[in-house]
Amino acid sequence: MNGNPDGSDPWQLREVAVRVAEEAARVVARLRAEAITQVRTKSTDTDPVTSADTATEELLRARLAQLRPADAVLGEEGGLSSDERESRPGQLCWMIDPIDGTVNYLYGFPWYSVSVAVTRDGVPLAGAVVEPDSGRVWSAADGGGASLNGQPLRASSASQLDLALIGTGFSYSRDRRERQGALAGALLTRVRDIRRAGSASLDLCAVAAGWLDGYYEHGVNPWDWAAGALVATEAGAIVHPPDPSAAYGDAIVAAAPGIQAQLAGALTELGAAAV
Repeated sequence: MNGNPDGSDPWQLREVAVRVAEEAARVVARLRAEAITQVRTKSTDTDPVTSADTATEELLRARLAQLRPADAVLGEEGGLSSDERESRPGQLCWMIDPIDGTVNYLYGFPWYSVSVAVTRDGVPLAGAVVEPDSGRVWSAADGGGASLNGQPLRASSASQLDLALIGTGFSYSRDRRERQGALAGALLTRVRDIRRAGSASLDLCAVAAGWLDGYYEHGVNPWDWAAGALVATEAGAIVHPPDPSAAYGDAIVAAAPGIQAQLAGALTELGAAAV
């Protein structure tokens, strides 16, 4: 059934990711009315956590413990599973974000998702991003392409940065938001336009679909980008995960092949490393 003795076949892992993400998305949708009355904050007063975030992560952890008991799990709310402080080299590790776009969720803005990916040594092997409001399912497997509701995805054919639509996002930290806003304002003069929708995983999926020509954001966590980055990569986009040593700072940068170098160059020239 599976030629990989450690159960790491990307196609089967993709099926697991889709299965648990869809289950979690149904919980997220069902709990919204209750969740918006039970909100606490994390890093700042504008960084919310709802009861649905917590309940959904608990569900994801329980389902993965049943289906993939040997794997580690790293979640936004609960950290790393088991007694380990970090996953072992070569061990499969699931990156889960129960609600990516919690502020959107609170406001009823439908651009939020459940994001589930499995990685080995930080490299995504399979992933799924599911939108509770629409039911859309984005998924990918390493070497197996990316799809939206079963239909293959392909990044845009954009070749000019000045005609490109670019997505971005902002930190919850006031000081960093100020620097990010200044960078976005400077970049705005070099592109067609900029969008800020509030969900890193879905912004990456939008690059995969060609709805955005490119996307960058500083300070995103692995559970924010792991699934979406694989979807974008498998759709033909060029994705550079966050790397503090990069010329444009710790931003993830994803773009259609025809503009990726231009976008990275512009970010570097505009001082993104200092953001």
